Amino acid sequence: MKNIYFIISLLAGATLLISCSGEGKQVVKKELTGGWEFRQAGTEKWYPAEVPGCVHTDLLKNKQIEDPFYRMNEKDLQWIDKKDWEYRVVFTTDRSFQKMKHKEIIFKGLDTYADVYLNDSLILKAENMFREWKADISSLLKEGSNELRIYFHSPIKIGLEKLEKNGYPLPAANDYSEIGGMGDKRVSIFIRKAPYHFGWDWGPRLVTSGIWRPIELQGWNEAHMEDLFIRQDHITREQAEITALFTVYSDKEMPAMLSISDNDLKQVLGTREVQLKQGYNTFDIPVKISNPRLWWSHGLGEQNIYTFTGSLLTGNTLLDSRMVSTGLRDIKLIQKTDPDGKGESFYFQLNGVPVFMKGANYIPNDAFLPRVTNERYEDVVKRAADANMNMLRVWGGGIYENDVFYDLCDKYGILLWHDFMFACSMYPGDNEFLENVRNEAVQNVMRLRNHPSIALWCGNNEIETAWRNWGWQNLYNEQQKKEIWKAYDTLFHKLLPSVVNEYAPGMPYWWSSPTQGLNVTDYNRPYRELYSGDVHMWSVWHGKQPFSLYEKYIGRFMSEYGFQSFPEMKTIESFTLPEDRDITSEVLNWHQRSGPGNMLIKTYLDMYYKPALNFEHFLYLNQVLQAEGVSLAMEAHRRAMPWCMGSLFWQINDCWQAPSWSSTDYFGRWKALHYYARKAYKPLLISPEVKNDSLFIYMVSDSLNDQHGVLRFALYNFDGNLLLKREKEANIPGNTSTVVWVEPIQTFTQLGKLQDVFLYLEFVAGKTQEAERYFYFDAPKNLNLAIPAIKYRVQKKGKVYEITLSTDKPARDVYLNSVSCDGWFDDNYFDMLPGRDYRITFYPKNDCSRLDDLRVVSLAGSYVNQGK
Repeated sequence: MKNIYFIISLLAGATLLISCSGEGKQVVKKELTGGWEFRQAGTEKWYPAEVPGCVHTDLLKNKQIEDPFYRMNEKDLQWIDKKDWEYRVVFTTDRSFQKMKHKEIIFKGLDTYADVYLNDSLILKAENMFREWKADISSLLKEGSNELRIYFHSPIKIGLEKLEKNGYPLPAANDYSEIGGMGDKRVSIFIRKAPYHFGWDWGPRLVTSGIWRPIELQGWNEAHMEDLFIRQDHITREQAEITALFTVYSDKEMPAMLSISDNDLKQVLGTREVQLKQGYNTFDIPVKISNPRLWWSHGLGEQNIYTFTGSLLTGNTLLDSRMVSTGLRDIKLIQKTDPDGKGESFYFQLNGVPVFMKGANYIPNDAFLPRVTNERYEDVVKRAADANMNMLRVWGGGIYENDVFYDLCDKYGILLWHDFMFACSMYPGDNEFLENVRNEAVQNVMRLRNHPSIALWCGNNEIETAWRNWGWQNLYNEQQKKEIWKAYDTLFHKLLPSVVNEYAPGMPYWWSSPTQGLNVTDYNRPYRELYSGDVHMWSVWHGKQPFSLYEKYIGRFMSEYGFQSFPEMKTIESFTLPEDRDITSEVLNWHQRSGPGNMLIKTYLDMYYKPALNFEHFLYLNQVLQAEGVSLAMEAHRRAMPWCMGSLFWQINDCWQAPSWSSTDYFGRWKALHYYARKAYKPLLISPEVKNDSLFIYMVSDSLNDQHGVLRFALYNFDGNLLLKREKEANIPGNTSTVVWVEPIQTFTQLGKLQDVFLYLEFVAGKTQEAERYFYFDAPKNLNLAIPAIKYRVQKKGKVYEITLSTDKPARDVYLNSVSCDGWFDDNYFDMLPGRDYRITFYPKNDCSRLDDLRVVSLAGSYVNQGK
């Protein structure tokens, strides 16, 4: 086999060398990037355009509009989506490309309704942002100059036509048509375009048009490989049984040879002689790999990646090759009926191991998608890994992401719960719409199926629960309700699962999030939703319930829950004037898209904290509030394993500067919540809980191995005096939640009021501290905190800074921040004890020659009426 690999490699290298002169290469690709222009249809002047890009960003770069994110500019830019727009470019092809037998143009993404002309001839009409479009241009392409022109129709105009044709409106809870000047005419459901572009309760309404992904010319002769899928049939630690599935297009009948190679081993794993027929051909080559290097999620093992090359040869000619990277792993969604028959499990099993999913929901990184660079993608995925996450949920109101996002999730071990792009709306069920969706689903499932990070495809976000519980059915007569439900049933119970089953066999599919499954009949049973399936928990925030409910309302998989906060002052300053920096200001209320959300933050803040010293301290306190509340849920979910096996808070990122549920803001700056998540999602967690007049100390372990050590706790008062110290040996079973200590509350009340004391806990194995925890017995506003005097020194070490801090009194939620330097700390919003040094490392995002403006804030020092 190695000799065959050598021959194939030699042919591939020869072909590559020949291609440098433009002659002989079997498949040639060229991206059309520079030289683009755009204009509003019907006007004379053309402006320079950037491709990939969109109308809004091109208008901004040409200074035709103000920054849409600044203050309330969004409001004045709603005219853009009501207009048609044109893009054009003149490009050249040389004689060698013209000699190619087949010449195609591939559009990776057109947003959304586009008529495409090459040399004034219509070559295609696009109608779906999520699809790739391809046209044969062999008869139209000229040697030398060619003009490509794309006419984008207003998605709003077309949406209004579809709304009228439908005969009655369909519900779309987060389509902010009023901001768009359209009254209650919600059209997003009829348009296969990112739903969040029409507004959401955390983002702006900026309905874009444009060339949002690259355009590519492709030339080939005789035959080429359209797809290579590494189907994972049976994966164990001893052996991986996989099948290389080739899709080949040929313009004639002819013999050929297919091969599949392991690039790392430089070895051909299998070959097959085939007879190609004219048109599409599908062939498979089964392969067995002994002792495979398995791919594991973050925290459980290595993210081993195999790179395979599929080759298509005829005689001694290499017609085409395709390289695919994947990780070998076995992923399953386990749903077993409980012994009492009242519910069933819901957890992911990776390589035979039940895995508790720790993570967050993920939305698009910008309202203007082409602005998201590869660096920004890496930043957000690395942020997830740095916070000890192992799963993100790609939410259904956004997009099927760029390839680089999935590559990065593979690299960092972040599993993906992936929604199809449907959210909080009912959708049409006509044949044209369903066929459009089917093509969209097929393309994206095929594009992403080699990624080991994909753990599950989900039909939609919150549509089933909305239809059952949000009062939508009251808006329609019986006939309309039947039509609407039939469309839902066809799309999410038949069409999409059939696509997943056909094109990604073995991949789990879930009908909607949340749902308890298709066969549930006892919906009226109290708390039925907690016994099976997944849960979105919004009684905290929307329901205005206290944070303590997080510890009681726990389902099998908590796929959404959260609480809002404002970003830090640097981010606030980026979109406001000084007079806007008040939560009651018109500008901050404009950027708040969750109704009276600003005042709701204030309401919760008053429940748990004392009044803030000023606006900047309010920003600090509101982030701590969010972090305390949401981390309470994270820990409760982890303590409840194996009943609960997943905790995904809403949300990790933002698409503009605004108050939202995010743990990191639009610029990637970590909020308190992200630092708290980093602690709550640690592989080994100490998690105390007070119940039944006792303190239960849980230890939760993600490790697959048992751990033995000593658990210690110490009771201090807020002057820093030690009141009580105890320890005991503890054995922590792997991959479990275990109560290792129960102590009556009376033990502590004998030594002082609960408002005057706190616990410091640590777990030590040998001489290594494996986990620590500070625990407080009452709400922060009731604690009699002392004002600490915190000292620090800063030392630069290479590209990072080491900050050493000490305090004379116990300090809570110590916050470090630099006005001039962006970056992240390896710990922040942390607690301190007197008598020890705390070393924190700061990782600057960009060059930062000095860190001389470090600010240090603690909880007691942030109140109007400060502590002792």
